[in-house]
Amino acid sequence: MPQLLRKGHFLGTKLRSVRKRNGLTLEELSARCIQLSPPLAPSVSYLSMIESGKRIPSAELLALLAAVFQRPPAWFMDESADLELPPPGPGGAAAPVPLEPAFLFSRSLLQVAIPELLAQTGTSGRQFANLLIRSHQEISRNDFPDLERAADEVSERRFPLSAEDLVRLCRRHGLEIRWFDRKPVLARDKDRELRSMVRSFFEAPHVVYANRALQADPARLKFDLAAHIAHKVLHGGDGLKSAHATGGEMGGSPESGSSGAGLNAQDVLHAWRDFECSFFAGALLAPRVPFRRFLARERYRVEAGEKLELTPAVVMRRMTKVSPYPYWHFFDAYPPGYLRAVYRGNGIPLPWGNLAQVSDPCPHWAVFRMIDDEHGMSGSQISVLRDGERSLLYCCHSRRVRDMAGNPHVLSVGVDLAPALASNGVPSEALIDSIFRECLQRRGEARVPKAAAQGLERVANVLNIAWIADALAGPARIICPRSNRCPRPERCEGARPSRAREIADVREEILGREG
Repeated sequence: MPQLLRKGHFLGTKLRSVRKRNGLTLEELSARCIQLSPPLAPSVSYLSMIESGKRIPSAELLALLAAVFQRPPAWFMDESADLELPPPGPGGAAAPVPLEPAFLFSRSLLQVAIPELLAQTGTSGRQFANLLIRSHQEISRNDFPDLERAADEVSERRFPLSAEDLVRLCRRHGLEIRWFDRKPVLARDKDRELRSMVRSFFEAPHVVYANRALQADPARLKFDLAAHIAHKVLHGGDGLKSAHATGGEMGGSPESGSSGAGLNAQDVLHAWRDFECSFFAGALLAPRVPFRRFLARERYRVEAGEKLELTPAVVMRRMTKVSPYPYWHFFDAYPPGYLRAVYRGNGIPLPWGNLAQVSDPCPHWAVFRMIDDEHGMSGSQISVLRDGERSLLYCCHSRRVRDMAGNPHVLSVGVDLAPALASNGVPSEALIDSIFRECLQRRGEARVPKAAAQGLERVANVLNIAWIADALAGPARIICPRSNRCPRPERCEGARPSRAREIADVREEILGREG
């Protein structure tokens, strides 16, 4: 009996370790067990007793727990197995720039230099403010508990909320909704024409003007009303908030293009308030705990949001926040390569920015392939990203949609797979290298080798993300931050070599002949 009790303590310690390494609470582990086998699934209290060594699971229950974490049952009883798994880390995170010498980065100098820099480069204050906010989001990994709590208080944690519920919440907070009729119009944004449409706007102190077309689109209506409720709750409804409009300058609302180059306090205030309202709206419509349970039941399928009348953008954005796995990214890209939104909690090196269009994007990123492809409405992709000498591994799910004005754009959400592989005892470097070499031999894309696919299937099951397994049914692709740095044996179609790359190629060719 003492030996059995000792085994129980060791098993419980290993279960707690692997659960925490995968970011699951006891309640979520119980829910995952219910998904696999309702009759065998343990309660939260029983799991707690197993972890503390007060209970020893039956062979059947141990097999169920092993299935959740994709490990053999014997691993939990093996005292020789490593208790601590390799610590995960974000692949691709950009190194911070040292602000030295310090006197050149003093507050007084930056207050003068930054507006001058923006004016000379033609960067608007709103664009710069959005860049600051994006960096803040990524460093904090979208952790804004005050906004989450404020949204919970307004919703009283009811989930899901219907469009009628949002209308009632507007009335409760003293907001009056007035409807107007406005169709999409052709507008010019920098060097391109696109269709623009005003959806809604807030008029201080308590009137929300909403486009009547939203009545036929409850998912968008809910988001707009939730954002206006946020403005009333967070900012007192003072009207210092951007209108909700479709189309416009990358990285901001269409009206942000009117501010011109340079920076003023209103740019930063409006941008931060817009972010707060957007985040609050997502938290109101998809509260962290119930939405996390919903995603677990649906295995993170974006299409499941239709059951809740949530837009794909809300589902993807909240997915990056509520998941126990922190290494996510999200893009909202308009053709030919502009970003309206971006989040890089996993540090993925971007192929383009939210300040200007890049002239040589790698065409093998899912978002670029789908922007001009009217036939592929959604899909999942495993990608090996070559960034210098590093090989990074990502999986994304992308959807080609149309905004309210009819403009096509691509929403893409994805995860960095390397930390998940490391957390679950799979040698990530060797696995990623095997995929890269297989793709390299087959002109840049190939099916994932069998051994690597088994490791990724294991990770997909632990993370409970269905579209990782979906992506394994198609080819993995080599992608890169820029097409002129393409590591494929044949350059991407349409890619122009950089001057440095061309010089290197000429040197290699001439020296090879002379040697």
